[in-house]
Amino acid sequence: MRDRPTNALSPVEEVAAPADPRRRTPALFAALRWTAAVVVFGALGTTVAYAVTERERTDIATLATKSDGRWTYPPLEKPALPAGASGPFAPGNVGRIHYADLERLLLPAPEGSRPDPTLDGKNSRVPVSRFLQEYEKSVRPTMAAHLRDNGLRHIAARGWTMPDDGTTTRVYLLRFHSMATAQDFFGTHLLGTTVASQKVTDVERLSSGDKAFPYGGAAGTESYAYDEVAPRGPVHVRHAYISAGDTLALIIQSRKGSAPRIPFYQTVILQNQLLG
Repeated sequence: MRDRPTNALSPVEEVAAPADPRRRTPALFAALRWTAAVVVFGALGTTVAYAVTERERTDIATLATKSDGRWTYPPLEKPALPAGASGPFAPGNVGRIHYADLERLLLPAPEGSRPDPTLDGKNSRVPVSRFLQEYEKSVRPTMAAHLRDNGLRHIAARGWTMPDDGTTTRVYLLRFHSMATAQDFFGTHLLGTTVASQKVTDVERLSSGDKAFPYGGAAGTESYAYDEVAPRGPVHVRHAYISAGDTLALIIQSRKGSAPRIPFYQTVILQNQLLG
């Protein structure tokens, strides 16, 4: 992994040669997958339960010490599956279906945060129109038609603001009927390998692949992280997608001035693990 030096690229350079947000070679994927786990969790153990605790933070060498801005999330545990159901990436699960309740797969808000009241639906469900508010008005009708006609089941979402620095986060999970329909929507509308194909809320110009993000993740998943290219407006936006079988995740994090990267990385990695 390589960290991009601060202000190492001019805006023109960033647009001309952004990083590919995916790194697909098997060896590197495996190495980065374990690195990402070490970065956030310290040690995973042998159970499906995992947590980020205050005690473990000082042992995370790649992300420095507990003063680096990480948030304190509650202990995380993968939800139980219905009787007889298999995990999304089990050999017999051809459609790569998540059988757990979608709201249980949503990352919980960190300690001390204020919930976003616009994402407070029953069972964390939100309408398609709320999800589409994250994109420019011109693309919403086409995206809405695709979601309506090509297998979207429902959307769950959660959002919060950190009162100490004003960083806002919104997480959406879109569940489709199968991996094929999820990938069709993602590839048609959202996927960009070097530059994000769609601008999300508050992005002034465009977002390019985040060179410093520790790519990798749970087996069967892929993460795509983007950082808004300077010059920016009053709000700095980072966002990411996670492709995980029948489910897509959108994570948006922003703050006036400059949005810190460490809590963004932490949030994406933890959400990835819940979906893996």
